[in-house]
Amino acid sequence: MINKARVLISLLLMLGVLSNVHAQDIKLGFVNSAQVLKGAPQAEQARLKLENEFAPRDKKILAMKKELKKLEDELNRDAAVMSETVKKQKERILISLKRDIKRAQEEFNEDLNLRRNEELNALQQKVYETIVSLAKEQKFDVILGDSVMFASERVDITENVIERLKKTAQK
Repeated sequence: MINKARVLISLLLMLGVLSNVHAQDIKLGFVNSAQVLKGAPQAEQARLKLENEFAPRDKKILAMKKELKKLEDELNRDAAVMSETVKKQKERILISLKRDIKRAQEEFNEDLNLRRNEELNALQQKVYETIVSLAKEQKFDVILGDSVMFASERVDITENVIERLKKTAQK
């Protein structure tokens, strides 16, 4: 609802500007941000970077879970023949390991989300800079983004932005 209001206000303001310009042609462009983020090689690079950065911690958590499963199976299988002392000791170990796994998983998720946001912000900044650069080079007056309800192919420069990002990724 709020986005629709913003779009409507933006369009009304643009129409006011357009009516004041009379004889001048205004060059409009549109960029589909979701498509840019999907098509930009920098997005894949960021994903791989995060995957490599967090893979060791993920493997450690998986190993802890396997150990937990092994201990649970052992306790379930041998509980009838264990002494009460050994049984309580193994139950304490299980509880402690479950706590450790939960804590490690929460820290992992928090750290991953923080890093993902950092990478996304860097990517969004790169996309913004690319759009501005392209707009200045091709002398666009206005570039519209996500809040647009419709944009014809004539004003859609999304593919140009993706191509520019691909070129900068190769450097």
